[in-house]
Amino acid sequence: MPSLDAARRRLRLSDAHVSVLGVLVEEDGLPDELSKARDELREAGLLDGGDKIVADLYPLVSTLMAPRVIARVEVTGPQGVTSNGAVIGDEFVFVHEAWPGSTESEYVPAEPETLVWSLARMVDLHRDFTDELDGGEVITSSMGLFDKVIERMEAGEFEEPEAVTEVTGAPLRLTEILAQLNCMWRMTVVWQGAQEQRNPGGLSVAALSVWDCGLEGYWLRELPTEPISDGQVDADSELRVRRTSAKELWRMMTDLLPDGVQLAAAQPQTS
Repeated sequence: MPSLDAARRRLRLSDAHVSVLGVLVEEDGLPDELSKARDELREAGLLDGGDKIVADLYPLVSTLMAPRVIARVEVTGPQGVTSNGAVIGDEFVFVHEAWPGSTESEYVPAEPETLVWSLARMVDLHRDFTDELDGGEVITSSMGLFDKVIERMEAGEFEEPEAVTEVTGAPLRLTEILAQLNCMWRMTVVWQGAQEQRNPGGLSVAALSVWDCGLEGYWLRELPTEPISDGQVDADSELRVRRTSAKELWRMMTDLLPDGVQLAAAQPQTS
């Protein structure tokens, strides 16, 4: 069920609840499949008798309807995939985090100065006591061999890395670090940048993909290069990962976010 913590301005909403709010703002007809979500919003007191959105939802809804920057954080772990992120508008910033197995996410207001910290928390970026070991180590393989290793892991076949290498043909070092895998995460930031910065879809996009391999540390996936388009990667695509540190990842996450100049370039010019 959706809910509001008025004291801390926190909200719990599912994607369906957010869709209902968008439809109501646009004053469009509500599809039948969203009727249940609308009823839940009513029951939670987030819609009044005339299906008007309560004032407490204005900051979030206004930000979702006209975002300046959208950050998406996809975390893949033993409990599946969770989608988290942040939305930056002209007046407000909200971060949202999902819980494994739940359809609802918690939306919380944030200050721009704390945004990188919030994103780092979403991926559990933590001090790596092995930072000084094998710094910059690089492993190369193919996406096809990587997929074979992951398939064995997902099937519960947790052999020693040497055995996995023998069966799959993947490099031993690759199977060694994947044996320690905690999660994989991808962070993507999208904004309306200057024309020369935009991709064919009309938006500027920056992204990075990381493996958190526990005792084996953090590994940045350099190839295939993010962001990846549909159909861009196949079994023959080269895989290259590089050992990195939490400190470097913090810098890279900071660099993902557009600066004031990039955002200003997206604003309409007035005479």
